[in-house]
Amino acid sequence: MREIGPDQLEDMARGAGILGTGGGGDPYIGRLLAQQAIREHGPVTVVDIDEVPADATVIAVSAMGAPTVSVEKIPAGDEEVRALRALERTLGRRATHLMPIEVGGLNSMTPFIAAARTGLPLVDGDAMGRAFPEAQMVLPGLIGVTVAPMAVADDKGNTLVLQTTSNHWTERLARTACVEMGCAVSCADTVMRGDQLAAGLVPATLTLAEDLGRAVREARAAHADPVAAAADLLGGVPLLTGKVVDVSRRTTGGFARGDARLEGLGADAGRVLDLSFQNEHLVARRDGEVVATTPDLICVLDTDGGDPVTTENLRYGLRVTVLGVPCDPRWLTPAGLALAGPRYFGYDHDHVPLPHRPPEPDAGDPRTTGPAGVGGVSRSGSG
Repeated sequence: MREIGPDQLEDMARGAGILGTGGGGDPYIGRLLAQQAIREHGPVTVVDIDEVPADATVIAVSAMGAPTVSVEKIPAGDEEVRALRALERTLGRRATHLMPIEVGGLNSMTPFIAAARTGLPLVDGDAMGRAFPEAQMVLPGLIGVTVAPMAVADDKGNTLVLQTTSNHWTERLARTACVEMGCAVSCADTVMRGDQLAAGLVPATLTLAEDLGRAVREARAAHADPVAAAADLLGGVPLLTGKVVDVSRRTTGGFARGDARLEGLGADAGRVLDLSFQNEHLVARRDGEVVATTPDLICVLDTDGGDPVTTENLRYGLRVTVLGVPCDPRWLTPAGLALAGPRYFGYDHDHVPLPHRPPEPDAGDPRTTGPAGVGGVSRSGSG
């Protein structure tokens, strides 16, 4: 158990933005909103999964919609709590704990807003180990936990509670409501007992995000390579370092969908990497060959500073490095791939394992720029 104040959120938001695989919402906006809530209401208590009582009522609080909309659409400020209270009324009981649904940029911060305003503790773990675009793409679904009932609240004061027959129907109806409500809403859903958390969540992902953001910040301060620091901490595989030369992006059906093309620089000169995304990056093709796919993480970082570059912030001319990072192994089971593998998204190929990580260069190699002591840190099984 520990208390999180506003200053600690900067590292956490940066790390969560990297883990969000381009989605989950803008981490900068999420951090500002969460910091404001904590300054107004006090620090948030974060608890480990094994500190949560077996009979606890744990509810996920998140944002749904197209990230391109959330960058410009200002929230009213009470959506998260209104969604939570509406779900509690439906359940007939109050939440004892909150949890993140994903460890994406904005959606890692949204639960802090609700936790600060309600005084409820926040669980250190999430239901994905990354970010995914659709509501049913959660590990609790693999152990029989339903997303519904789901409460949805918008910035205009509207609140809707969905009772559905399946997690896929929850996504379908909630997405339709989200579009009608302006493509950006707050949600409360995925009600879990404390004794279900170990099987249904990826543990310690808020801590991982904070460690990751700190590693990038410290590498930058030491004039080391912040991308190498991130890759070392996550066990990530560099896919390409280059420049964004083309982006095609559209907001349809409550999602930001599109493609981006990168041309390699330096050691990757002459190579091309194509990215396809639906809120999050789903497939990476290097020189026409698929080298990374969902559910593994495809993370785009600013090459010089190591900050995450979300799909809505991809722009021509940006110098970026793309990492492939292993997902939580539960996503690679048949049930996990059926939920979030490439074929679910319409790609005509199976999951492609990440390339082997290249061997570490010799100590005397001038390319060795990562900070000392970062490599070998465990990811606690998280993605």
